[in-house]
Amino acid sequence: MTTAVRTAPPAETRPTAPAPRAAREGLAGSRARKTALHIVLALAGLAMVFPFIWMLITSFKTLPQLLNDPLSFLPQPFTLQNYVDAWNDAPFAQAYFNSIYIAVLVVIGTLVTAAMAGYGFARIPFRGNRVLFVVFLATQMIPIQVTLIPFYFLMAKLGWVDSHLSLIIPAALANPFAVFLMRQFVLSLPKELEEAALVDGAGRWRIFWSIILPNLRPGLGALAIIVALGTWNNFLLPLVLLNSQDLFTVPLLLQSFRGQFGSINYGLIMAASAVATIPMLIAFVIGQRRILNSMAASGLGGR
Repeated sequence: MTTAVRTAPPAETRPTAPAPRAAREGLAGSRARKTALHIVLALAGLAMVFPFIWMLITSFKTLPQLLNDPLSFLPQPFTLQNYVDAWNDAPFAQAYFNSIYIAVLVVIGTLVTAAMAGYGFARIPFRGNRVLFVVFLATQMIPIQVTLIPFYFLMAKLGWVDSHLSLIIPAALANPFAVFLMRQFVLSLPKELEEAALVDGAGRWRIFWSIILPNLRPGLGALAIIVALGTWNNFLLPLVLLNSQDLFTVPLLLQSFRGQFGSINYGLIMAASAVATIPMLIAFVIGQRRILNSMAASGLGGR
């Protein structure tokens, strides 16, 4: 009669007991690294937002405090008179109206033209598609200062100098970044939607307006915010093309306001800067999540 002999498994195959101390040390190290990273990011964010905070605080200071103690942090006393004087001393209402309606028209025109061009480059095959798109996108790499003089002569030939048309029409018709963004969104849409519509007899225009455009709403929303911010903050082109003060946009009016009052009362300048900055800051804070989500959906977020 034979008896079975049990042999112990090799040492390398035996289950090893967990090392709780090492695990705790690794977890603690990971938390420490995350905490340090958060501290660094918080300090970097504070450094970036501090000039804006200083601008707001300075706008509530009186002129004697700015002259006698310019480095003091808190207003003593707190005053709103700078905002009243800034609004009354410069035609901000007219400048706000100009900037708002220019931004609205540029946004509408850019959304329509960029969506159509993006769909054409992404879905309609034609000879030279890629070459034309690359050339069109390459114009984004050329600084505006290089083409400023030819652009001014072109606007003068058209009779658009000292007119808002020079700021609206070119910006609404040709925006390489907008076309690129819309093309990326169209490429992310499934081709089956378009193929089914083609089988049903729909033409390109029907497909674009009924299928493609509704699916581009997230991208169009993000693009609208980006274009509105860029149009509102545009300073160089209005400076070159506009001469009449009743046509000035907010950044251009702010520049002339600083030239008039900047050497005397910095509280007025800070108040005027806050009036010009706060609307777009609110728009960016409201729309930043939409922008990030849209960039990720279009493939620009590194997916």
